[in-house]
Amino acid sequence: MRGYLSRLPARSAVAAGALCTFGITLPQPAAAAGDPAKGATVFGQCQACHSADKGANRIGPSLYHVVGRPAGSIAGYDYSPAVQEAAKKGLVWTAENIVKYLQNPHKFLGDFDGDPGIRNKMPFSLADEQQREDVVAYLKSLGDKP
Repeated sequence: MRGYLSRLPARSAVAAGALCTFGITLPQPAAAAGDPAKGATVFGQCQACHSADKGANRIGPSLYHVVGRPAGSIAGYDYSPAVQEAAKKGLVWTAENIVKYLQNPHKFLGDFDGDPGIRNKMPFSLADEQQREDVVAYLKSLGDKP
């Protein structure tokens, strides 16, 4: 801590030292957290093309256990060239990647693939970040249902 304080301007160092001395911590911004119940409602918009059921592909692949799954990994599903290329480059559908993807699927995959013109089937986007977080929370909550 001493090295850190020595690099701060005098007033900042005194303030930081006082905070540490008295055990005071400054509030940190809360990490965005999703609400699975709200996410289930938002997911209703996705159900025209995707199922949350195991092995139930529709126009889009099943999103059962999608969080943590490598992109393009459902056998027999006809993925777009953008997803196929992303799969070759190692894209994994982490919660963070899904949130970014849902904001603008074409841009996300174009940036990931390095080809902004590559074809992607996904026609839907979700502008509201909290709704994207909620959808991810819902997808994470599915567990091992039949």
